[in-house]
Amino acid sequence: MSNFKIAVAQVPSIKADVTKNIEVHLNAIAKASVLDISYIVFPELSLTGYEPSKALTLAFSSDDRRLKPLIDSAIKNNIKIAVGAPLKSDGKPKIGLIIISETGEIETYEKMNLHPGEEKYFSNGSRYHSLTVESTVIANAICADTNNENHALSCFNLGASIYIAGVLIGKSGYVSDTKLMAEYAKRYNMLVAMANHNQPTGIWSPVGKSAIWSSSGLLACASEIQNALVVAEKNNAVWCAQVIEI
Repeated sequence: MSNFKIAVAQVPSIKADVTKNIEVHLNAIAKASVLDISYIVFPELSLTGYEPSKALTLAFSSDDRRLKPLIDSAIKNNIKIAVGAPLKSDGKPKIGLIIISETGEIETYEKMNLHPGEEKYFSNGSRYHSLTVESTVIANAICADTNNENHALSCFNLGASIYIAGVLIGKSGYVSDTKLMAEYAKRYNMLVAMANHNQPTGIWSPVGKSAIWSSSGLLACASEIQNALVVAEKNNAVWCAQVIEI
């Protein structure tokens, strides 16, 4: 087996067009498979775009038929994937992450820390989520979760050595948000990775620049607009990373 690899995908999302967005995801997953990546994570609400007012009608359930192409791809490519989508719930939907295993099993994580204003359309989750890949515990986060140090600390205390988030970050928040992520990597000796959008979605203009940090600092960062995988590889207990265009 090759060295352990994880990736974050920097891709655009078309407003409310789940079919087209899945096609973009499938292309990225196929590329990740060629690179022998074990786990790939996409940006916040990647399947629908960031469209809070449409979240209720677009929301997914774990057995949603729209997920079938992604399930088939995970099985075919022997890879775990995590895609962003609103999740059905009692009352308001949740901002969710749908994790699909290489055997087609589905788990979900619901964003615990909402950004101001999101409470109008969404309710928050209450449970942390992690998975074990090749004996490595990976904790999942979504955007504003990473602004709450207690979230990262709790994931570390639950045994995570990788902290990975799908986000939507614009130019004004990028420096402060990524400074926190770099600090978590150093303070908790975790690999920290984030997948950002690279094209406008909803009313927001994301800045791209998806990145991965280790305790020694920034390992790799995509440009603002490129479609890319940011890939981290562990070799003899040392992490390195690179950006690969899709």
